[in-house]
Amino acid sequence: MIKQVVDFILGLGASVMLPIIMTILGLVLGQGFKKSFRAGLTIGIGFVGIGLVIDLLMNSLGPAAKSMVEAWGLKFDILDVGWPIGAAISFGTVVAPLMIVVGLVLNIVLVSVNFTKTINVDIWNYWHFIFAASVTYYAYHNMFLALLVGAVVIAITLKLADWTAPVVEHHFGMPGVSLAHAETVNFAPITYALNKIQDKIPGLNKVNASPEALSRRFGIFGEPVMMGLILGILIGLLGKYDLKGILTLGVQMSAVLVLMPRMVALLMEGLIPISEGAREFISKRFPGKNVYIGLDAAIVIGNPANMAVALLMVPITILLAVILPYNRMLPFADLAVLPFTVVWAVAASRGNIIRGLINSICTVAIVLFLATNLAPLATTMGKAVGFQFPEGASQISGIDLGSHVIPWIIVRLLDPTNPMFFAAIGAAILYALLWLWVRNDIRKQYAKEMGLETESAQNTSAAR
Repeated sequence: MIKQVVDFILGLGASVMLPIIMTILGLVLGQGFKKSFRAGLTIGIGFVGIGLVIDLLMNSLGPAAKSMVEAWGLKFDILDVGWPIGAAISFGTVVAPLMIVVGLVLNIVLVSVNFTKTINVDIWNYWHFIFAASVTYYAYHNMFLALLVGAVVIAITLKLADWTAPVVEHHFGMPGVSLAHAETVNFAPITYALNKIQDKIPGLNKVNASPEALSRRFGIFGEPVMMGLILGILIGLLGKYDLKGILTLGVQMSAVLVLMPRMVALLMEGLIPISEGAREFISKRFPGKNVYIGLDAAIVIGNPANMAVALLMVPITILLAVILPYNRMLPFADLAVLPFTVVWAVAASRGNIIRGLINSICTVAIVLFLATNLAPLATTMGKAVGFQFPEGASQISGIDLGSHVIPWIIVRLLDPTNPMFFAAIGAAILYALLWLWVRNDIRKQYAKEMGLETESAQNTSAAR
């Protein structure tokens, strides 16, 4: 019964369920039916628009990336099958229905006890939490342990979403929103630590390579429309496309960089009334408390700096796969989701493309290691749900699957006999120390936008 209900809801998709969820939320917040329904429907339309642009990205960049791999004659024993297969396998496991219920209930409990401010309505991406729980289940055949791991991953992800919410508001321009995307936001402490190191490197710490700065310096060639065209043409050339294919890909990538921000603006048009209503509702009943609406990271990937770095990372990711000695996975289907993978690599630098590229290279190096290491468990999961393996693929994994840093650490910590046990201990300690080291960096980075500089000045004046 639970599985049938879950399957029905998931089958409706974000574009249908979000208007329903947001209309109900608006009514609860006292916004009235007309205002709530209009806001919810506008959000749904925005997601349809974002989905169309993402489809354009996947359908154009995906084949180009595959062509590049084939043109270079690369072969590995682990195949990147892509996030849709990873999601389908995760939702197909026995853990999925229970994990969705646990996730929803846990989120409500954690908000009510002030552990988190994020109300995660992005249930379609619960598959990341389900993946963490499912990997645990097939590794240890213990349902309770699997659900516990999934719950821990949810709790940590919600805290990360809270911590990075000011970035979503002030860098991406989305107040009242956080990104509880487990496999993206778990990189934030790492990339903020990298950015902090870069702040201390002479020369690099003076380089301003934001899209705005590039536009001022290079004119039209620094604008998103031209960056998309140039990078699309570059990928087409590397994929050995013919002239028509090269030019078509260039225009398609240019279209993605132009259209995505406009679709996000439409979504925000609907989200702002709900967000403001939530703030008013909470401030009246719980003075001093704030809440965020947790959404899909898809709403921010169209940021010009993010897309520019993501397109540059397509050939770089293939190169890294070749030269990194521990990698056994052929980057393939998930090359088109690199805009998601590098979101926090670029955001940590406030859109500095050069720093974002450095951070992204480090991010992808970690992803390739995790994807290779998790391949046996991903393969076991695939076989358990009856996934039809592509011909010649002995094991499966993916860039998206390899982006689950926190689940990997927890799963490996549970087995002292695994060769990765001590590596996981080191990774857990390092991750915690990095997060502790940069815990105040976001507030410092956006002090002006958050009014903290004024507040600090007032406190200083009062002390005098």
